[in-house]
Amino acid sequence: MESLQLPIWSVPIVLILGVWTLFWKAMALWRAARKSHRVWFVIFMIVNTAGILELIYLFVITKAKSTDLLSKKIEA
Repeated sequence: MESLQLPIWSVPIVLILGVWTLFWKAMALWRAARKSHRVWFVIFMIVNTAGILELIYLFVITKAKSTDLLSKKIEA
């Protein structure tokens, strides 16, 4: 059986994509939990969309501003 050989340049891309996804998933999970959006929380836990669904939730559904994401106060 042959092993899959990836080009060396793909390793940094995968790492950057992983960090990007982890950051936005953590932000969306945190906000969904604080706002008691249980369905959204479960969706974020199950579905991996490389941060796209998380960005839509944060900026379209909850209408968060970029400065709101790192503040501790979240309004319900």
